[in-house]
Amino acid sequence: MAKARRRVRDTWKEKSWYTIKTPVGFGDKEIGETPSRDPDFLIGRGVEVTMRELTGDFSKQYIKLRFEVDNVAGDTANTKFTGHKTTTDYVRSMIRRGTSRIDVSKIVKTKDDYKVKLHVLAVTTRRSKSSQQKYMREVVQELLTEVAKEKSFEDLIESTVNGKLASEIYHNAKKIYPLKRVEIIKSKVIE
Repeated sequence: MAKARRRVRDTWKEKSWYTIKTPVGFGDKEIGETPSRDPDFLIGRGVEVTMRELTGDFSKQYIKLRFEVDNVAGDTANTKFTGHKTTTDYVRSMIRRGTSRIDVSKIVKTKDDYKVKLHVLAVTTRRSKSSQQKYMREVVQELLTEVAKEKSFEDLIESTVNGKLASEIYHNAKKIYPLKRVEIIKSKVIE
């Protein structure tokens, strides 16, 4: 007796392709395509793209930006910025023997009431005492709070990603102890 064959539904054919775009603050650029059966399924989907892919600047290869789809219009999925991070090999390359690594994590609030968690890494030229490191952390935290209070969300994210904020921190913190490098290695937007 022959068994009746069950037809397998091809769900792939039911899906449509959507173009993913960055927020206007990042140039409203196309960063990829994704398939979905329903546009509502796209909301909340995360996308990661390197700064080089976005700007063409190869020296920014180590910065990874994270976006999340927040609305769909037609066949375009628009995103919002959710954070960034630097690659671990880049962070490792900054730290040498005989230097001190100072990590500072701080949740700051922008003038338009966005909360952003920033993780700053400062590397000293030679080993520093724990009391100097503690004082450095306090100074960097105060500086982050002050800078964020004066900036809008867009401005804070732009200065974080392009290195201007790290440069500002470097110039203020190097007065305490000689620094080799300051980098904002991570940011995360807190709802």
